[in-house]
Amino acid sequence: MLTFRPTVPSPPPAPSRPMATIDRPAPAAPLAIVRIESEPFAEHTYLLSATGSGDCVVIDPGFEPDAILEALGRDRLTPSAILLTHGHSDHIAGVGPLREVFPGLPILVGRGDASKLVDPMGNLSGLFGLPITSPPADRLLDHGERLSVAGLDLEVRAIPGHSAGHVVFLVHGAVPPVVFGGDVLFHEGIGRTDFPDGDFATLAAGIAAHLYTLPDATVVFPGHGPETTVGHERAHNPFVPDRRRD
Repeated sequence: MLTFRPTVPSPPPAPSRPMATIDRPAPAAPLAIVRIESEPFAEHTYLLSATGSGDCVVIDPGFEPDAILEALGRDRLTPSAILLTHGHSDHIAGVGPLREVFPGLPILVGRGDASKLVDPMGNLSGLFGLPITSPPADRLLDHGERLSVAGLDLEVRAIPGHSAGHVVFLVHGAVPPVVFGGDVLFHEGIGRTDFPDGDFATLAAGIAAHLYTLPDATVVFPGHGPETTVGHERAHNPFVPDRRRD
């Protein structure tokens, strides 16, 4: 019923070599951000660190963990935690391989999506006949929690609707403010709500309450597609218009 950006294709056969791309979005002081776009869903994994630090968090490791490891090595970063915005397979496929390289690396996910990590049907990979699971979460996150990890101060905001346990991570102290938003809000789009635990009204209400109330300059780094700002989406998002502007 609702569109999103980009359109998610059916997965092609596994590539013989990595197709991921690695780039570094314009930083928000005092952050350093590395983005890895993994095929086949053009999903974004982020390495987030404080500028000058050798510690980082890995947000939503996708289908090409070798590219994530390459980026970690290139920037001489050591992950302190894996943060998951939600439990769909394109956002968790790299969790297991990372844990093999970094045993004991803690996995954090929203409480409502914990079961998806170990359930291929719940994380949607079973629907494609390519069942994927992750090690279970080490910590379950709730709305309003603050995380102090890798020298970062992060706030958890729960925004279900695309997935029942979806959370986003607001970075405190960043200029401009920064949110890692998973599949909630895209550039002039929103996450799908036609999955089993999706709901459009819930997603729209969460965006309005927990993202549109942030400063307009807040940069949203989504799970797919280009970054956007809260101000741009408040003014131009066709699916969740900001009623306060009327």
